[in-house]
This record gives sequence, C-alpha cells and structure tokens, in this order.
Amino acid sequence: MTVLHQYTYIFALSTFFAFLDAWNIGANDVANSFATSVSSRSLTMKQAMAVAAVCEFAGSVAVGSRVADTIRTRIVDPHLYDSSPAVLLLAMMCTILGSSTFLTVATRYGMPVSTTHAVIGGLVGSATASVGITKVNWGWTGVSQVFAAWVIAPGLSGVFGALLFYLTKKAVLTKETAVKRAFLSIPVYTFLTVGALTMLVAWRGVRDEEVPLSTVLISIFSVAGGVVFLQCMFLMPFLWVRIMRQDWTLRWYHVFYGPALLRRPPPPPTPSGFLKPRIKDYYRGHLTPEELAYVRASETLLQSVQTPDGAPPSTADKDDDAMLLPPPATVSAPPVHPDRLSKEDDSLIPPRPAGPSTSFTVLAWRVNRFLLRGIEQDVIGMQQRNAVLKWDIEDMHSRAPHYDNRAEYMYSALQILTAAAASFTHGANDVANAIAPFTTAYEVWSTNTVPEMVGVPIWVLCFGGGAIVLGLLTYGYHVMRTLGNRLTLISPSRGFCMELASAITVLMATRLSLPISTTQCITGATVGVGLANGDWRCINPKLVGWIYMGWIITVPVTAVISGSVMAMMLNAPGW
Repeated sequence: MTVLHQYTYIFALSTFFAFLDAWNIGANDVANSFATSVSSRSLTMKQAMAVAAVCEFAGSVAVGSRVADTIRTRIVDPHLYDSSPAVLLLAMMCTILGSSTFLTVATRYGMPVSTTHAVIGGLVGSATASVGITKVNWGWTGVSQVFAAWVIAPGLSGVFGALLFYLTKKAVLTKETAVKRAFLSIPVYTFLTVGALTMLVAWRGVRDEEVPLSTVLISIFSVAGGVVFLQCMFLMPFLWVRIMRQDWTLRWYHVFYGPALLRRPPPPPTPSGFLKPRIKDYYRGHLTPEELAYVRASETLLQSVQTPDGAPPSTADKDDDAMLLPPPATVSAPPVHPDRLSKEDDSLIPPRPAGPSTSFTVLAWRVNRFLLRGIEQDVIGMQQRNAVLKWDIEDMHSRAPHYDNRAEYMYSALQILTAAAASFTHGANDVANAIAPFTTAYEVWSTNTVPEMVGVPIWVLCFGGGAIVLGLLTYGYHVMRTLGNRLTLISPSRGFCMELASAITVLMATRLSLPISTTQCITGATVGVGLANGDWRCINPKLVGWIYMGWIITVPVTAVISGSVMAMMLNAPGW
C-alpha cells in the first residue's frame, strides 16, 4: 500500500483550508445560534463565547456522527475515483478551498449563509470538473435536498417560532399578571427544551445505533423531569425572591440555598445612592411609536428654525427652542444612544499600557486586541446602523410591543438554555459533516485508497472545534449584527421562541437525515416571531431578501470556484 507522499503539499493545503472552513463555521453558523441571545442582552459576547465553546465541543464529540459518507450526502459515487485516489484527494482540497473562500467573503459582509450547502456546492464543482456533471447525483438523495431546504428549513422554523411566540404572547406577556405567568411557564418550557435535546441524544446515540421508542420516552421524561425538579428546587425560589419580593440583597450564590430562600426575611429598605440595576431594561434604546414620533417631531422642529442659508440658528434661538423640549434624559432615544454610556455597556477594551511599543506589556496588549477583537465589538450599537441596506430600523423596532422587563427577565434564563441547546444540536448536525471532506482527504493521502465510509477521528473534531471557537471569537460579530435587531426587534421572550423553534427544526432534520442549514432555521424563526407581533413591518423585508439571495448563490458560486481550480490543476501542463 503506497502512501501518497508526493502529494503532501495537497494535503497541507487541504489542512489549511479545512481550518479556514471550520473558522468560518464559527464566524457564520455558530454566530447564528447566539445572535439572538447577544442582541437581546441575555448574554454578553464573552458569555456567548464560553457557552458556545462548551456546547459545540459536546455536541460534535458526544452526539455528532462518528462516521460520514466519503462524499457528503452522496453527491457523487466515490468508486468513480478507485483507479486514481489522488484525484479524489485533489477534489477534496478543491471542495474545501471553494467553500472556505466563499464563506470568508460572505462572513466579512455579514451575510448569513449555509456552511453545509457551501461544502455541497464545492463538491458539485470538483465532481463536475473531475468525473463530469452527469455523474453528479441531482436526485432527492443528492443536490435536490439543498433546493428543498431553501423552503423547508425556514418555513418549518418560521411556523414553529410564530406559534410559540403567539401562544406566549397571548397566554403570558399581554396579561396583567404577566410576571407571575412567566414564572409559572418556566418549568413547562424547560421540560420542552431539555426533552427535545434528550430526544436528539437518544435517537442518534454515540454510535448511531437505533434506540427503541420505550428507551427514548424513558430518557426524555427522566432527564427532562430531573432538570425541571432541580430547577424548581433551586432556580425557582431564587427567581421568586429576587423578582416577586424584589430582594436587592440577593447574590448569585444564594441560588444554592434552594427552598430555604423562601423563609428569608424581607429585605431592608434600599439605601440611598444604590444605583446598581437589579433587572435589565431589555428595551433600552428602542422607542415606542409615541416616543419615536415625539423625537422625530423635535428633530424636525430644530431643522425648521435654521436660517435660510443653511447655517445653524443663533445661540439665543437655540436657548428658546430648547425651552420647547424636555430635558435630554426624557428623549434618551436610539439616534444618539446615550444608554451606551452606562456602566453596563462600558467598553471592554483596556487602555494601552505605558512603555515603548516594543515592550512585553505593550506587545501582549496588541496580541490580546487582535485575539479578542470580536468580543470587544458593540454588536447592539452596530445593529442600529444601516451599513448594508437602507431601512427604517427605529420605526421597525417601535412597532414591536414592549413587555414587562421582569417577565422578560424570566425568559432570559430560558433563552440562555435554548441558545446552549441550539449550539449543541449544531455540533451534532453540522460539525462532523462539515469536516468530512478533510477527513476523506486524510484517509486518501495516508492510505492511497478510496474508502466507502470514513471515520471521523477525535483529533479532527478537536481541530475543527478549536477553529470554530476561534472563528466566533474573532469574526462572529459580523453575522451577529445582521441576524440581530436589524431583522426584527429581539427581546428575551422573542429570542427564546426563535432559538427553541430553530432547535426543534434541526432536531427533526437530524432524525430524518436532511442536510438543512441552522442558518436557514434561525432566520426563518426570526422572521416568524417578527410577524407574530402582528405587523409585517416589524421585520426588515429588504434584509430578508438579501439573506435569501445569499442562500441561492451559495451552491453555484462555490461550485464555480472549486470546479475552476479543479479543472486548472487537472489540465495543467507538466514539465
């Protein structure tokens, strides 16, 4: 058995582009899972990074497929390469090159695209250039599933998201007792979320073995029931004392006191000067229709008193006009974003240390600024700016009703749970398959054979997982700003429904072995929840069309890139 050492440079290139591909999964796909949590202020960028790192690794290693087809979804019969395995090695390199190149450009411009479909497009291009377009499987078991996913994935998740939020809105958020109802709904939604995640683990298993239905049901009720029991013992008393009793002396570690918190004496009066907010204002920076109309009327008034030649009014005029307006704090509006100056949103960028630029402390500071650049971005502030498409973001946000922040706080914990579940299902559904071309390249290079099936080694999953985490850390904010408040107003209750709907859709696709995209799921769920507000202008239709265009061009663009490189390398003259 001859090892293809003469083509080590091809495998080296495959390794580089595989890292770039996995890096883009983190910057694009994983960012999708946490865009709603960061946009609703349930998680900071640093917290999202920590949760994603744990859940992505756990999903891919524990539940992700340990065995993958040599060619993703059987786009082409691998035995067509039996006579020349080196061509298959080159095809895998070109596949990863086409996918990673397109994803890098798409991520840079904040376009949420499907990394799974990018790999499929790359396979179509390399297969077309090597064995011919007629050998590509265009049937339902092949490329046709990609086209169907453009409708199925966002459609299903949109319906689930709209239904979940509509029921939550009608049964909880719009009621006078919304806070108490939100408190009582937490165990129900937790059971649903944990049960769906347990169902995925039981169905797939760690070795892709079929599990009897009775075992699945026992697993769901035991695991989900156990989590809800622990939640009722520890988290629920903590939330009751903090929210319903408004105990300002409560600290995070008091959650371990459990039911003993209910016997806690009433808190003393809040001392003067105690300014630390106990409950976040999740709608801070988003105006109601009345507030937006007043702010814009004030702006129009200021413009109308300018002199005819366009010069600003005199100082006396400014003082007179200022008398017509309330104090600046009354119109703390999104156009100027004074809220970003609050302690909660202070910049995470430390000042440059003193000393010459070549000193160790300054060099370390510069390295940290490069590595931590992604989590030092003001994603919510970026979402207020129309950098890609012109749309009245402030008017879109004002059309979404504002609910009690205490009720939203209840759903903030649920949103973190669903974000973790979405990240876990992403690891189970996408990560192993995304690195399958690299694993195939490694098998061909090291054995000079065309394997029917390829095992995904643990070191490959760790290699891909590290690149994924790094991608989210350094570049994920580009997609987060697109899939956040630019698409619709996101609050914890809305974000929870979006993420749970997306996780349920991915769960169904995993069970049915459909290569749907988590990007399409979370986008569809976001649109569905936005429409459930009752007004189609609660979403940004221009951005929806732009995202959909990105989905459509993914396969042909990656196919052209990989096919062109494959054709040039196969037909290059030799000396």
